[in-house]
Amino acid sequence: MNDSETVLHFIDVLLKESNFTRAASELYISQPYLTQLIKRIEKKLGTKIIDRETIPFTLTQAGVIYYNYLETKITNKQKLTEQLTQYVSPHQEVIRIGVLESLDTFLLPELLPQFLLKNPNIKIQLSENFPRVSEAHLLHEQIDCYLGQTPESLNRGLDFYVNGGESYFVIIPPTSKFFKKGHFILKPQEYDIKEILREPFVVSSTNSAIRHQVNGAFQKFHIKPNIILESSSIITATNLAIKGVGLTISAASIIKRMAQTPINLLPVDQNLIQIKYFIAVKHGQALKPGLSNLIRTFMKLKISPNIR
Repeated sequence: MNDSETVLHFIDVLLKESNFTRAASELYISQPYLTQLIKRIEKKLGTKIIDRETIPFTLTQAGVIYYNYLETKITNKQKLTEQLTQYVSPHQEVIRIGVLESLDTFLLPELLPQFLLKNPNIKIQLSENFPRVSEAHLLHEQIDCYLGQTPESLNRGLDFYVNGGESYFVIIPPTSKFFKKGHFILKPQEYDIKEILREPFVVSSTNSAIRHQVNGAFQKFHIKPNIILESSSIITATNLAIKGVGLTISAASIIKRMAQTPINLLPVDQNLIQIKYFIAVKHGQALKPGLSNLIRTFMKLKISPNIR
């Protein structure tokens, strides 16, 4: 079998079930077929890829290499298909969008459904990366546009269109000495922000857009941050803060997605930290009709998530 995705799926199920009969049943194939498939792969490679001597089954060291090879092969195939689309279907416009991970679960569902409804012949390809990576990709024309926040920090080689925004909140869990039982959204002046910023914090990584702003808040008040944990995702940092690992600064669109738990939200002064959403394109770039329509659709959105 030459279908890498199918082989990878078969291996995943076999490792999960640790039994050829149960795995074959879940895959709707015969047990002899699955057994022979694995044996043929191992014969071709000249080594075992699955250790069947112990339960649960595990990949051998050679199996890990083969598994990674299949993953890479699948990824490369997908990239090749994406890159060839403009040549295979020259009359179909492809829009390659770079986007922050924290935004793609909130902003894209607001933008893409109505855009694709009016532009059914447009194909969308997504590239989820940190801001500086997306900026570099846009400057080198590896993507066509970039959806992000805080346009003030954008490279001067980019043009941007701003629409909407939202406020930040400090998440204060019940484990904090600042927590006020029976309250949800505190008054902005409830606490001196300088006192709050001296507390233990969970933060997103230095590559994230929100981290740049949070760092700016610490610097403005000349506070050395007490960072107890970093995550590559602001969504993870938010969840950890809600569970009491430390305080964090997060946005309404992210906090709204989390499970309802007793927390306090302290509004952050918008002069200190504020989100502004934008869609950016390379300066001087000739915009194709679909991309122009996407920008117009973005500018018509009412993007102002809030928490009550």
